Amino acid sequence: MAIRFTQRLTRLIRADAHGIIESLEDRALLLKQHLREAELELQRKRARLATLDEEEQRLHEDANRLEDATRTLDEDTRLALEGEREDLARFAIRKLLPKRSEAAALRGRVDEIRTERERLAPKLEEQEAEFEELRGRVREKLAAETRATESESPCAEWRVAEEEVEMELLRRMQAAGGTK
Repeated sequence: MAIRFTQRLTRLIRADAHGIIESLEDRALLLKQHLREAELELQRKRARLATLDEEEQRLHEDANRLEDATRTLDEDTRLALEGEREDLARFAIRKLLPKRSEAAALRGRVDEIRTERERLAPKLEEQEAEFEELRGRVREKLAAETRATESESPCAEWRVAEEEVEMELLRRMQAAGGTK
């Protein structure tokens, strides 16, 4: 009867230990998952910022080309008026006005992008710093849980030192070599 009681008690303790270890592992998995999600969100924001940079650069180049064309058409209009050729001046003005409007719209969009980028960049830097801090805290927490689990584990005393492994390997190699 006493043996059965001790066996049951031993099983109960082992089951409880396994339950504790599983609950710790679940928390560890949750921590790792949340960390991955935060990293993915940062990557998404970095990609957004890079997209804004590329779009700003492209629009800036397009606006510069339109302004060059506008200057050329302005010069053509001036020359046509000096030569008293109103028909040519009208033709140049018809081409000039839409290009001016388009260049102004592009400059406006560049300003919007610049404003958005200036708003996002500091937030991203702050969130990256917070993420690195969080990553460090998660690593510390996981390491602490691992150390606590290892010290409480009934298998902790079964660890084998590297030297013991090497000695056993040498014995087996000698035994195998001696029988040949």
